[in-house]
Amino acid sequence: MAVLVQAKPPKEQEKLSKAVLASFYDNKIVRDFGIATVFWGIAGMLIGVIAAFQLARPEMNMGTPYTTFGRIRPLHTNAVIFAFVGNGIFTGVYYSLQRLCKTRMFSDLLSKIHFWGWQLIIVSAVATLPLGYTSSKEYAELEWPIDIAITLIWVVFGWNMFGTIARRKEKHLYVGIWFYIATFLTVAVLHIVNSVALPVSFLKSYSAYAGVQDALVQWWYGHNAVAFFLTTPYLGLMYYFLPKAAERPVYSYRLSIIHFWSLIFIYIWAGPHHLLYTSLPDWAQSLGVVFSIMLIAPSWGGMINGLLTLRGAWDKVRTEPVLKFMVVAITAYGMATFEGPMLSLKNVNAIAHFTDWIVAHVHVGALGWNGFLTFAVLYWLWPRLYQTPIHSRKLMNVHFWLGTLGILFYAIPMYWAGFTQGLMWKQFNDEGMLQYANFLETVMQIVPMYYLRGIGGVLYLSGVFLMVYNLYKTATAGSLLANEKFHAPAVIDNEHSHEGGHWHRWIERRPVQLSIWATVAILIGGAVEMVPTFLIKSNVPTIASVKPYTSLELEGRDLYIKEGCVNCHTQMVRPFRSETERYGEYSKAGEFVYDRPFLWGSKRTGPDLHRVGQKYPHSWHYNHMLDPTSMSPGSIMPPYPWMFENDIDYSSTADKISALRKLGTPYPAGYEQQAVADARKQADGIVAELAKEDIQVKSDKEIVALIAYLQRLGTDIKVKDEQAAAVAAAAAE
Repeated sequence: MAVLVQAKPPKEQEKLSKAVLASFYDNKIVRDFGIATVFWGIAGMLIGVIAAFQLARPEMNMGTPYTTFGRIRPLHTNAVIFAFVGNGIFTGVYYSLQRLCKTRMFSDLLSKIHFWGWQLIIVSAVATLPLGYTSSKEYAELEWPIDIAITLIWVVFGWNMFGTIARRKEKHLYVGIWFYIATFLTVAVLHIVNSVALPVSFLKSYSAYAGVQDALVQWWYGHNAVAFFLTTPYLGLMYYFLPKAAERPVYSYRLSIIHFWSLIFIYIWAGPHHLLYTSLPDWAQSLGVVFSIMLIAPSWGGMINGLLTLRGAWDKVRTEPVLKFMVVAITAYGMATFEGPMLSLKNVNAIAHFTDWIVAHVHVGALGWNGFLTFAVLYWLWPRLYQTPIHSRKLMNVHFWLGTLGILFYAIPMYWAGFTQGLMWKQFNDEGMLQYANFLETVMQIVPMYYLRGIGGVLYLSGVFLMVYNLYKTATAGSLLANEKFHAPAVIDNEHSHEGGHWHRWIERRPVQLSIWATVAILIGGAVEMVPTFLIKSNVPTIASVKPYTSLELEGRDLYIKEGCVNCHTQMVRPFRSETERYGEYSKAGEFVYDRPFLWGSKRTGPDLHRVGQKYPHSWHYNHMLDPTSMSPGSIMPPYPWMFENDIDYSSTADKISALRKLGTPYPAGYEQQAVADARKQADGIVAELAKEDIQVKSDKEIVALIAYLQRLGTDIKVKDEQAAAVAAAAAE
């Protein structure tokens, strides 16, 4: 690799005046974010490997409440997305933005606040998620104080970025900056809207949305977190670092324009494809499908623009490891963005949703697109930051092949497992009965695939360890160029300089206008989908028999959330014969009006639980939680012995009731004063029933509250015919 080696700066350079520093790029902040990227990458991937093997060997849950799959799975996703990828984004942005704008970052202080603030947020996630403090919203599990901290640090990042753009010496905004701007604006909107909640205590809150609306807002956020945190900033990095590494200009300027505007406009509509065949209104599901299919065009436009940038440089791919990583990354992006729209087709989604097929799809994007592009950027940057060639190109190649094999060993078994699950769940025999009526049969069939997935994770992580060694040796062989001297051209701001050129250039010199139009583009889709769902009552028909949870059931529901049960169990029976035969009546929108947050789930490692209420006696749930294999031989679910020892925490029950009433749950006025007494009374009844089967347990134990919640699930519409008739008559009056 050819590296431009510059003279080492004098020691006193660190103390240069602010005026003098303005003519130096800040490489130290780039180095800091790069180190954080590697550190959190190892941590997040290691947790992921543990979680993968936990599904094959339940004893790897380690018998503690802090290390169960339900608690560390969200820790893994947050560590990989916001710690590894997040720091990777900032590494690339802080390096490229300075050079694209021909100026130092707006404020060294803001850069430091951003860096340390972001690391503290990650540490807070590490401290809270294993303890069970979670909102349970996928990719947004962190509780309200941390959400506020994320907002503040994101504002610091934006302030620093826009300040840099405002004082740029190069008036033209390169395509990479368009994607950085769209990322900042959209992530801000997504995070704020999805995180609106009413606090109950320091680390407990209830979502401002309920049921269907909460599901729509969450997957509007969840899908577009993938779009605008895992995709658009990385496209910006691709547009900068790929031409640099290939020493070729971007293939098509016009294609980049079409790619950018169509992508940010269309992506925001696609969230409902995560909720096909659920209780979400059909019109919203159809909109999600239509725009998901449309996404193929702009997504592949970006992939094609990236791959064709290598025209005339393919000979370098054979010998240059950085380009190898980039080619696989862009290819993985193309595969994932083709598969996503295909999975949005209802006939495909009917088979794939809730299966490990989705897990494979997500990891092709995460490991291939985000992981490999991050590795390429780090390998390209480190010799330039430390003014020395990379320590070992051979180790880079070994890392590449280990990572590639890791992706294959991970994805292929998960695809196989997903196909197996989807087909086994739906298989009927000649008599018209479910071929695999026992859900556990479908789980045991795919356990070997979980072993292979874990091996793939080990291979991938091994490559990362090699990269750490390679970067470390590179750094120790060189010297950090903390402040890199540059010579900026004189600022030329000709208002009419775009005349005679491409029409789009007028907006590329006006970051404010670009930001406004980008914001408009991303707001339209969300508004069209969400506003009618909130304002038009017919979208969520009410059911008179559906009542709020009792105080004990509410405490049990919060324990269900705390233990992360939603990571393995869904609460959404879809209107397929295979599901209604297996679980019971399909789920109705009106059943979830008091669910804050919604718990529909996204993966069935265990069976759906929406109709589990009163299906089994209390003793079944008691024994199942104490030793899952006693009720379900071969189960991969871990036991929860601490729930038989821990007392129910009633200290905030009254506050929970009060908060939910403020959000619209019709608890009677003053119910706070009797909520705990009602809970204890219901608990005594459950304990008395358990005693009839020679099970002795105290009524103040957590297991009792959990049983109360599980026995309530899906029972509101299981009323006798005469009761239903009476309810209907009362409603008519």
